Amino acid sequence: MSVLLLTPAERSAMRALAHPLKPSVLIGDAGLSEAVLAEIDRALKAHDLIKVRVAGDDRDERARMLESICERLGAAPVQSIGRILVLFRPLPPKESEASERAGRGAGPRKVKVVVPSSSPTHRPKVKRLTVLGNQRVTPTGKVKRAKPRRSSVKKVRLG
Repeated sequence: MSVLLLTPAERSAMRALAHPLKPSVLIGDAGLSEAVLAEIDRALKAHDLIKVRVAGDDRDERARMLESICERLGAAPVQSIGRILVLFRPLPPKESEASERAGRGAGPRKVKVVVPSSSPTHRPKVKRLTVLGNQRVTPTGKVKRAKPRRSSVKKVRLG
C-alpha cells in the first residue's frame, strides 16, 4: 500500500483530535511483528485516528517503525512525540441498512413483547409479533395502526 499524504491543515486538525486519545496499541521490546501490525490494522479499521506507544529508546528505530507502519497499512503519519506515534487512515464508507430501507419504506419487523401478568405470582407472557411499517405496539402488547398525521384546518378547508 502507499502512504497517505495529509496537508498541513489536515495534520493540524488531526493532532487536535488526537490530543485526548489514549494509546490503543503498544509495541513492546520485540518490535514490529506481524501480530502488532494486525492489531494496528484492526484499530485503524475501528477508529480512523489512533495512538501507538513504542517501548524502545532508539529515536531512529521509532522513525523507521512509523514509516514501515504507514507504508504497509496505507496510513498517514500525523505526529510523533517521544514514544507516541499518531496514525490516521480514513474509515471505508459503510452501506447502511437504514438508508437502504428509507427509500422503499419500512417493511415488516419481528418484535418481542413482554406483557406483565395481573397476578404477582405468575410469570409475564412473552409474545412474538410481526409489525408492519404503518403499525406500532402498545405497552400492553396490542398492535395498532400508526396515527395519521394531522393537518391544519386551513389545509382541510382548501381541499
